[in-house]
Amino acid sequence: MSNIEDDLSEGIARRIRLERTARGWSLAELGEKSGVSKAMLSAIERGAASPTATLLVRIASAFGMTLSALIARAEQGAGGLARMSGQPLWVDPETGYVRRHLSPPTDMPLELVKAELPAGAKVGFPAASYAFIRQQVWLIEGRLDFTEGDVVHAMEAGDCLALGAPSDCVFHAPGPERAVYLVALVRSPGA
Repeated sequence: MSNIEDDLSEGIARRIRLERTARGWSLAELGEKSGVSKAMLSAIERGAASPTATLLVRIASAFGMTLSALIARAEQGAGGLARMSGQPLWVDPETGYVRRHLSPPTDMPLELVKAELPAGAKVGFPAASYAFIRQQVWLIEGRLDFTEGDVVHAMEAGDCLALGAPSDCVFHAPGPERAVYLVALVRSPGA
């Protein structure tokens, strides 16, 4: 794991603890609100466990924020330029899903995220993670089967999808190669 990934993992652990304590929540209260066990939350906050994308989405949703917002708040430093070498990179230990937060930390409602999903891998997100955002997904390379509620969008390189109302979603790279895509997120006011 690179130093940037290590720093981001530590930053995520620190940010979750800060968000929880700022709300005056115990680990048990965050567990109830997120559906993540108290033991797992404790391990994440101590840096003893690497949370999956699914767990991070649940935790972020409990705080009323997106995964992108949680990771952006976990970043070190600020400024208008986000150099590639300093962009937070996170790897889901369960699926190999790679997420690079491209946008510099700002108060702008727009966030850009580049994701890579290994061939055959799936990552699901509950509707709650989309409650405060609108987003579009642009497939750069590979194939992506994007399930939005009951609808499956079979995407090929160059396709762009605007998501509708919040619903449970699954990103699936059917192969034979990985799927590389850009997600543009716009936060709703107050998110």
